[in-house]
Amino acid sequence: MTHPEVDAWHALVEALRAAGERVVADTAELSRAEQADGLRALLRSVANHLGRLEVDRDRPELVPFNDWRQKFLMDNPDFRYWVADIHDDGSYRIRGNRGDAAYVSITVYAGAGGADAQATARIDSDALTFDESGNYDIALGGDRHAGGDWLGLPDGATAVWVRHFHNDVRNETVGWCAIDPSADPPIPPPIDPDRFARQLGKLATATKYLPQIWSAATAADTARPNEIRHWEEMAGGAVYTEPGIHYLRGGWQLASDEALLIEGELVDCRYWNILAYNRFLNSLDYRHRRVSYTGATATVVGGRYRFVLAAENPGADDADWIDTEGRPEGIIVLRFLQPQQPPQLPTVTRMPLREIGTPA
Repeated sequence: MTHPEVDAWHALVEALRAAGERVVADTAELSRAEQADGLRALLRSVANHLGRLEVDRDRPELVPFNDWRQKFLMDNPDFRYWVADIHDDGSYRIRGNRGDAAYVSITVYAGAGGADAQATARIDSDALTFDESGNYDIALGGDRHAGGDWLGLPDGATAVWVRHFHNDVRNETVGWCAIDPSADPPIPPPIDPDRFARQLGKLATATKYLPQIWSAATAADTARPNEIRHWEEMAGGAVYTEPGIHYLRGGWQLASDEALLIEGELVDCRYWNILAYNRFLNSLDYRHRRVSYTGATATVVGGRYRFVLAAENPGADDADWIDTEGRPEGIIVLRFLQPQQPPQLPTVTRMPLREIGTPA
């Protein structure tokens, strides 16, 4: 007879094996680099989950999420994320400093996780109080305090996310945040075997199904490449997304000497960016390549943007180059925060790289 945690451990090992074999099978017709990239994306997902495996809802921590070693399901390097698991009847305090972030939001989510997660309460830069140094301090849960910022915890709340939106994160000061319980919790047992078994089981399930999630999530991009569409499924804070963002999304399929020209009309909004991803929903190498732009770093002429996705820089004066890393396929996402109206779909043109020039 084995204990549940032992069975869960074996299930995790089997999930890693099965997921790896699925990645190898799904990438069998692709290049060696793409296959290796899929296996790396699988490990990054495991690293992401391991960083949040041991949860203490009595004394939570805001854990950095989706750093470059832990990319998972469409990370965004122009944001900084922190995540903590909480009790819906808990009482906490969140402190932080915005640094040079253009926008800050704190969002509470309910649900067991995954596709059923929904935003249930939030506060953002419009309501948060910042001192002259950019510090903020908010009570989370418990009774509303007289004075000071407060955010209630609705029934079913399970997690809180803090997001800092940056216009030029490469050259800006990155802030910080922390969460503490309002009162010292009791000392827990050294380990709860049943709880540990459940945590391992969740990790095994997430790992096993990740390749299937990739396949399903990119099906539309593969079926209709070189188009941009409204990504309605992510509206309203679904699947731990930021409420108030309108997403545009599409895929590219290009030869090595081709480019994808994306031209569109800007909509009045709080913040926007564009970012390139691989087929495994990891952002491209933003540490060494230009793969994203924001409203502050993009070239905007007459209220219009113009981006060129290509393996090489075409050198166009009025268009911003997004480096595809030479990948024949990938995904592009535009995010518009609190737009005055839904953004128009851009014009997308597949063309020889040498023909990229200025608009007529």
